[in-house]
Amino acid sequence: MRPTLPHIRYSVLLPPLLPLLICALLALYDPVGLIAYAQAASDWILERFDWLFAWSCSGFLLLLAVVYISPLGRSVIGGAGATRLLSPWRWFAITACTTIATGILFWGIAEPIYHVSAPPPAGEGEPAVFALSTLFLHWTLTPYAIYTVGGLLFALGFYSHGQPFSLSTLLRPVLGDRVHTHGGAAVDAVCLFALVAGMSAALGAGSLALSGGLAGYFGGDAGATPLRLAVIIGCIVVAFCVSAATGLQRGIRVLSNYNIIGFMLLAAFVFVTGPLAETLALAGAAAADFVVTFVPRNLGTDPGIPADWSHAWTGFYWANWYAWAPITALFLGRLARGYTVRRFIEVNLLFTSLFGAGWMIAFGGTSLVLDGQTNGALSAALAAGGPEAVAYALLEQLPGLAVTALVFLVLVFLSYVTAADSNVSAMSALCMRDTGPDSAEAPVGVKLVWGLTIGVTAWVLVSFAGLDGIRLISTLGGFPAMLLFLLGAVGLGQLTWKSFTRGNN
Repeated sequence: MRPTLPHIRYSVLLPPLLPLLICALLALYDPVGLIAYAQAASDWILERFDWLFAWSCSGFLLLLAVVYISPLGRSVIGGAGATRLLSPWRWFAITACTTIATGILFWGIAEPIYHVSAPPPAGEGEPAVFALSTLFLHWTLTPYAIYTVGGLLFALGFYSHGQPFSLSTLLRPVLGDRVHTHGGAAVDAVCLFALVAGMSAALGAGSLALSGGLAGYFGGDAGATPLRLAVIIGCIVVAFCVSAATGLQRGIRVLSNYNIIGFMLLAAFVFVTGPLAETLALAGAAAADFVVTFVPRNLGTDPGIPADWSHAWTGFYWANWYAWAPITALFLGRLARGYTVRRFIEVNLLFTSLFGAGWMIAFGGTSLVLDGQTNGALSAALAAGGPEAVAYALLEQLPGLAVTALVFLVLVFLSYVTAADSNVSAMSALCMRDTGPDSAEAPVGVKLVWGLTIGVTAWVLVSFAGLDGIRLISTLGGFPAMLLFLLGAVGLGQLTWKSFTRGNN
């Protein structure tokens, strides 16, 4: 028997696999039934708890502002003598690429065209302004507050207080050390299921984007057939499994560096070669609308936004960000050793939000302006070919299509590989006993198990249940994750209060 096997936490590794297998089988034999079940469960959660998703995200922003100015903000994660794992640039590159995955490449272009095609009453006057403002809402400060709260709690617990590499560490400030022995494995297992659902949804979206791009680039049928999706997903899974096997300091670091540079270069190209003046004017108007409507739209109280629209878009996004958040928090917290709490908030909340906003202006803003200038060419592509066709329709309006389309396809591929690499690394470490600050890499075999599980789940669901089905399933994982983070936020508040009253951390 291999010496690593006794150290596997089977109580964490095995339970998430059963519901994923059930979902995959249902998608094969009764995809309509699966979507119906998932839709009913998703509607039930959003109808009753949509307000909690919205208020908790907003509350996290306020909490982080207090932490930032508190004495806790000056403390060094891991103690005053802690050494840094990464340079500031490497840290930002890995953080940005891990948290955005294929989201900004796929939804950053397709989502604003959805919004401008069918805006709610609040956006009917200036639909393009509403569309870009909503993009800022869904992809900047509010969702990154979720990641930052969880990542900070884990970093402090793991490095500064010697807690286990477990999601129960997020609850230790509230529930004490007993949380690790009473239900800690159950918390990890539930969050693993949530993340695999979320990662499968992202991989499904990424595979559709690649399928649409390949069809546009090489010609042929634009439809995403199961065989084509299987080949695309198989290539992505092989790539991120190989990269994950090399660990943080090699595969993840190298991939994220190339990925972030590619993001910046492509965004700059689209921004400069597109209708620059019109895009800047739209961005200014959207930024002003974002500021004015930030509170009511965050809280779901804008009278111009119908409840069904809010559930389908904003509620879905908050739930999906929550589904990714627990495991992402482990990974982001692991990167932070040697930096102050204040710098952690800057990198994970402010810098990532600014990067996301810049991307949305370049791609989302340009898409909206060009759609208006071409009498709805991008809207027509969305209606005819689905969201995966919009990116190629955008690039067709710009010079150098042969090169930019290829670069876009490579970035879609790299972006998911980078994010999956990071999360598979954290997921696998979560399944091991005795994971510590200097031994946070799991065996390659465990990483392969999760890589194959994510790939098979994504392929079955997106091929037979469609993107709607996989989005609904990913939404379900966000609910238990939200409850975990709400308890964790109470603990972060307690730590912050103690720093004020005692003058230390």
